Amino acid sequence: MTIRNIFISMIAKILGRPFTLDPDVPVAVLATRASATLFGLVRGAIFTRRYIVLSRGARVRTPSKLSAAGGLVRVEDHCLIDCLSREGISLGRNFKLGAYSRMIASGSIADLGKGIVVGDNVGIGEFAYIGGAGGVVIGADCIVGQYLSVHPENHVFEDPKRPIRAQGVTRKGINIGPGCWIGAKVTILDGVTVGGGSVIAAGSVVAGSFPDNSLIGGVPARLIRALDGEPDSR
Repeated sequence: MTIRNIFISMIAKILGRPFTLDPDVPVAVLATRASATLFGLVRGAIFTRRYIVLSRGARVRTPSKLSAAGGLVRVEDHCLIDCLSREGISLGRNFKLGAYSRMIASGSIADLGKGIVVGDNVGIGEFAYIGGAGGVVIGADCIVGQYLSVHPENHVFEDPKRPIRAQGVTRKGINIGPGCWIGAKVTILDGVTVGGGSVIAAGSVVAGSFPDNSLIGGVPARLIRALDGEPDSR
């Protein structure tokens, strides 16, 4: 068995699912990636006491409130995961958080947030921000482009005589169903539910809820069509 095949077999076993590798990837690159992953596992064990890959410059605050389901959980370069919240942060099997991203479960220690739950086999691109104040659930098998922005909290601004910062907030939470594809630079606001198997076009601002298997796009986002049906007539 070649080094390449051994590598593929090992990764598939760790992930618990089939793994493929482009034949043009050099063995030297595999060795470099493997050593970086091993180093990240050591960092994860030291700083979080969890089986996660904590890459260069990545940090986890309040790791006692972090749970990881196993497989290959990867927190890429210079990410920050702040788990301080009522329910903490739960990461599913084989989760990947792209470099320079933030998962912040509570925006303020004066009023702790609910937390964040991520399903298995979820990959989130670089420069994402996911807040957890009102609670966020991301279902299994979602794929997410760069610059995702998720905000499960809104400021109250009904009284023009008072500063907005003094009027408090509302929190409804955000729920993203399994198997969604979320394009780059998407913003999702508080109170939204996105049904499973949906696609959100790049650059969309999602302020309303949508059923399963929806193609969503625009600012504000609207239903373009059902993925198994006709274009929306509205």
